Amino acid sequence: MKIALINENSQAAKNKLILDALEKVVIPMGHTVDDYGMYGPEDKAQLTYVQCGILGAILLNSGAADYVITGCGTGEGAMLAMNSFPGVICGHVEDPVDAYTFAHVNDGNAVALPFAKGFGWGGELNLTYIFEKLFGFGHGQGYPPERVEPEMRNKKILDEVRAQTLRPLTECLDRIDQELVKGAVAGEHFKELFFASCKDAAIREYVEKLL
Repeated sequence: MKIALINENSQAAKNKLILDALEKVVIPMGHTVDDYGMYGPEDKAQLTYVQCGILGAILLNSGAADYVITGCGTGEGAMLAMNSFPGVICGHVEDPVDAYTFAHVNDGNAVALPFAKGFGWGGELNLTYIFEKLFGFGHGQGYPPERVEPEMRNKKILDEVRAQTLRPLTECLDRIDQELVKGAVAGEHFKELFFASCKDAAIREYVEKLL
């Protein structure tokens, strides 16, 4: 699995701490991590949590990433921004139980974490435990055991509903302020990471024109 990390401006100073915790857990599992930044508070490309949602949707829908880790001060804004787009099911995760149940009940492809609220002493340990529960025990197996069948059925129903209520991604992006979208893909290493992994021709073409 290719996992993308995206951080917004208010929490950019924590990027290395988050990346280190993520890589420590998932690389031994055989996953890879692409760090899309922000890499620090002084980055030239400043991402808002809304732009984290735009970038995350581009990565997931294009196949450039299989999973996105993002967040903001509370995690709420980043979660809402991610869920504004097709092809994204993003959970708000504060602790390891959230991570485990989101993986198995909701079977999404992104999480938004609070990198300021409640992030005190031992914050990096909580991140480590979250990533272990998120990636170390599979996905979509249902929870608790007696609820496996209905939970799996509900997930399929949700996917069908979202397929009817959300527009294709490139159509969504065309309707958004293009300067806002450009800012979402302006990161220092975006081009080298994205174009090496993008699997969707239409999204690649859109991004090429945008840039």
